[in-house]
Amino acid sequence: MLNNNQLINAKPNATAGYTLMEVTIVVFMIGILGAIAAPGWLNFVNRQRLNTAQYEVYQAMQAAKSNAKLQKVDWQASFREQDQIVQWAVHPETVTPATAHWQSLDPNIRIDDETTLKFSDGVYKVEFNFKGHVTPPFGRLTLTTKQGGKTKRCVFVSTLLGTLRMAKENPKSNRDGKYCY
Repeated sequence: MLNNNQLINAKPNATAGYTLMEVTIVVFMIGILGAIAAPGWLNFVNRQRLNTAQYEVYQAMQAAKSNAKLQKVDWQASFREQDQIVQWAVHPETVTPATAHWQSLDPNIRIDDETTLKFSDGVYKVEFNFKGHVTPPFGRLTLTTKQGGKTKRCVFVSTLLGTLRMAKENPKSNRDGKYCY
């Protein structure tokens, strides 16, 4: 136990603290760990963005189907890339896509070449009749990130009854040469 006189006369220890070498080694180790973790973190973030965009596309198609059945008129879900941003709109089939209310997906998402939905005038679309059934042809909307990579998410319209399902990339292509099935 130190008394008051000893506390006043105490000198700081000249060897307290870290040397420049120790600090450099710690910073170097943190840098290595960061370099190892960063790509994994970026892949995780991109997968989450794709999952969110896929769910929004699925919900847009479901909304078009639901509105068609509810209002007893044909509705469609439309998708386009405008200024390098993927957008979607749900509207009656009588409304032209140009005048529809468009909403944007994450700016890091793009429509992939594997997309097979009906395409005209720069718009991919899926139409539902008053019973909620799909007007053929069937198809899929495939999404990927602008950074590239093999990660893909897709939403399928697969039957006359308007069956919708979500899928993700596979390591092997199917008989059509597509990886998202």
